[in-house]
Amino acid sequence: NKSIIRTGKFAKINLPDKEGCEYSDNFRLYLTTKLPNPHYTPELSAQSTIIDFTVTMQGLEDQLLSIVVNKERPELEEQRVQLMKDINGYKTKVMELEAQLLYKLSSVQGNLLDDKDILDVLNNTKKVSQEVSEKLTAAADTSKKIEVTCEEYRPVATRGSITYFLYTDMSLVNCMYETSLKQFLNLFNQAMEEAPSAPSTTLRIKNIIEESSYLTFSYMTRAVFERHKLIYVLILALKIQLKSEEISSTDFGTLLKGGAALDIKTEKRKPGEWITDTAWLNLCQLSKDIPVFKDVVESVLRLTDQWKAWYDFENPEAQPIPDYEGRLNAFQKMLLVRSFREDRFLVSAKDYIMETMGKKYLVFKPLDIEATWAESEPLIPLIFLLSPGSNPNAAIEAMAKRKKIRVDAISMGQGQEEKATKLLTGAVMTGSWVLLQNTHLGLGFMNTLEGTLTKMDEIDHKFRLWITCEPHPKFPIGLLQISIKMTDEPPQGVKAGLRKSFNWLNQDWIEAVNREEWKSMLYTVCFLHTVVQERRKFGPLGFNIPYEFNHCDLEASVMYMRGHMTEVELKKGQISWNAVSYMVCEAQYGGRITDDFDRVLFNTYGESWLSPKIFDPAFEFAPGYKVLKFGDITKYRQGIEDLKDDDHPSVFGMHANADLSFRARQSKEVIGVIMDIQPKDSGGGGSGPTREELVLAQADQFLQKMPEKFNMIDVKKQLEKLNGSASAGPKPLNIHLKQEVDRMQTIIKLTKTTLEDLQLAIAGTIIMTADLQDALNCIFDARVPPRWLAKSWKSPTLGLWFGNLVNRTAELQNWLTLGRPKSYWLTGFFNPQGFLTAVQQEVTRRHQGWALDQVQVSTEIMSKEKEDVEKDARLEEGVYVWGLFLEAAAWDKKGSKLCDAPPKKLYSPIPCMFVTAVDKKEAAKFMHNQYMCPSYTVPSKTGLNFIFTANIKTEDPPQKWILRGTALMCSKD
Repeated sequence: NKSIIRTGKFAKINLPDKEGCEYSDNFRLYLTTKLPNPHYTPELSAQSTIIDFTVTMQGLEDQLLSIVVNKERPELEEQRVQLMKDINGYKTKVMELEAQLLYKLSSVQGNLLDDKDILDVLNNTKKVSQEVSEKLTAAADTSKKIEVTCEEYRPVATRGSITYFLYTDMSLVNCMYETSLKQFLNLFNQAMEEAPSAPSTTLRIKNIIEESSYLTFSYMTRAVFERHKLIYVLILALKIQLKSEEISSTDFGTLLKGGAALDIKTEKRKPGEWITDTAWLNLCQLSKDIPVFKDVVESVLRLTDQWKAWYDFENPEAQPIPDYEGRLNAFQKMLLVRSFREDRFLVSAKDYIMETMGKKYLVFKPLDIEATWAESEPLIPLIFLLSPGSNPNAAIEAMAKRKKIRVDAISMGQGQEEKATKLLTGAVMTGSWVLLQNTHLGLGFMNTLEGTLTKMDEIDHKFRLWITCEPHPKFPIGLLQISIKMTDEPPQGVKAGLRKSFNWLNQDWIEAVNREEWKSMLYTVCFLHTVVQERRKFGPLGFNIPYEFNHCDLEASVMYMRGHMTEVELKKGQISWNAVSYMVCEAQYGGRITDDFDRVLFNTYGESWLSPKIFDPAFEFAPGYKVLKFGDITKYRQGIEDLKDDDHPSVFGMHANADLSFRARQSKEVIGVIMDIQPKDSGGGGSGPTREELVLAQADQFLQKMPEKFNMIDVKKQLEKLNGSASAGPKPLNIHLKQEVDRMQTIIKLTKTTLEDLQLAIAGTIIMTADLQDALNCIFDARVPPRWLAKSWKSPTLGLWFGNLVNRTAELQNWLTLGRPKSYWLTGFFNPQGFLTAVQQEVTRRHQGWALDQVQVSTEIMSKEKEDVEKDARLEEGVYVWGLFLEAAAWDKKGSKLCDAPPKKLYSPIPCMFVTAVDKKEAAKFMHNQYMCPSYTVPSKTGLNFIFTANIKTEDPPQKWILRGTALMCSKD
């Protein structure tokens, strides 16, 4: 090594912080890491030897088998160990004799046959070899018998191995779910101790499997957030059936990916608009992959009415399945429901879990903090994983008070390390508890905490260390792996939210103002607080951005209202509803709101509820939700307990379809999480194609369908023709066209290059770079590679994305070759805002005295479809756009107005929309009673995806559509 400097017999080496250090050739550096799959640079990997000590599934299974046999049949284990010793002893003796014989042969002098010692050794070696051979044969027979007996316990070890590797997978779901092998082995041993004894081995094995499965289930579900509990149980059930080969890897892959890789244009035509494109592609994939569903597409086309009726049921999973009733097992039924009605997938998954695992695996016990404490030891920290609204401090302090133990709490942050160390040092000696709060703000101290705990000698048995922390990727793994983790999320729903608010309020608040209006106002602001918190569960349909409204916002609002009402009482005046609404909606809660449309939504709640209407006895926030008005806090609490447990979307002012949207989003999240944690190996399993072969086949298909790159010389000529001549100035829409062509050219080049390089990399011709590896993984999972997404448009599946690529290129090519279209596909543009600006520019140029900053976009939804527009003459001013969808509403063609969406239809297509520019003063005259509808490229309603605000005719008050979250979308997916 060039870093080593040799001078005679001595060697020195220069280190970064010190030069000329003495160096010995015997020096070796060993590094260990707790990271499960560390990534090192190629340079470091080339200069070091990396040894993977991670346990394998088969290795752990054998290890667990040894533990089980040692516990259940110790005599067999002793016999097996003794047998191994004997076999090794026999083999050693033979080797010694052979070595002695070789030594004699090498040192013999004269005739070999005259040497009596050599002949004796030869005879002895032969005799012993025969004896050893016989003993080895007998030992092999005995070993087989022991092995057969031990193999009876193999199912226990198999279940344990599956569970542990699911534990490691869960750490990929959330970095805080780390569990060490030592912790798992302790659970496994505990399960064997607690499993009921049985007269037969078969029954005893069944008891151990059941006990270990449930114990590990309880341990894991205590440590994970609510949204991940069902994921854990579902994956466990699937992995058990995969291991027993009750389901195949193809079945599992189809469940996760569905028809994401398919293109709707290359499949059979769906039977009607009642079934979504996604559901139809899922069914097409089912018919290709799963033998029992090979005729499902034909069945749907043949028995359309029956399948539509089944599809329209509120709970299709509980209804007889057309053409398939009685033919499907639990997994296949779940697969069909996931394909047809994704919003019911989690309900069907629960039925599957109940049938394969048992009903108790769907009951998640509430956190018992005292039982968890009883499990702990002084050097095992107890970590609370925090979520919005959770605060375990009061529960810990209350338990400490009951047990008469002192608890010292400290909130971590800059400069708190020394104080925390002093608290720990003192508590260890006195046997008190230490509560480190918000430790994600003091990660430097947490990195040293594990070492501090292990070095402590004299520790009082009552000492406990409690830690609260939000999930953080840099939280030390070692500390997580030695601790007991738990979560305690607040209950969800309007009833639970109101209960929490009125547990905070007391009788003094009820009597704070001596006016009758106060009690109704107090309940109203609590109801408003609960509704805006719970509305977040609907995702972008609820709020564009999920704001963390909390108890402080409610407290500040109630305090302001008390002050205002006290002033009104003193002056004998009237309530200023404008002031109340402004202070609550704009100042208190509005301080968190960053999106303009969310602000409009919140103010709409304020206008509807913070008004004199709440004093009308007939007033209801929603059907079944009246304004409670009592003089006693206990009556409020009783009235809240009488409310419904389940919240209909109408409570939030939303359409019933919002619940379907919420469930569909939940299902997609669960499927996405399961797909993300799947191993990225290349094995095909059995005779099936490998991962690489499947990706190669997909790449070949894409390359065959790939549109040709634009010829930029031809593009220039075509643009000149569109402008009128080479010397004419470019028209705004033609400038937009050139920009779109340039961006599409980049995408076509990138896609084609990636696919061709991927083929070469799989063949070994070029290096498989990180980008190509990402592309391979994404194509296998039917997802869009990150490099493609970064340069293009958002799309949930690879099939939809590639179909969009082909369609967008065709639209641009038609515009170049056939001239300006009569209608424009707004979805097909990279920059739809730029398109609308170009339209405004062209309209403005046609009007003398108009300026671009004095006009705005004006829209009108027509009765014409795209096909009708193509028959008409081209517009002189303004444009038609098509391909838009209404979310949370539909368009009534006959009445030319917004109407309620049909049941189970989340997105309703609209006819062509006429878009033009109008003077802002003129617009104000006719737009004030129309719904100002926000338009987005995709359902994720962030500022980046916002296009423009369309004015849409409505007979209902615009506030109705604001509360429903009605918006225009370029894409449903």
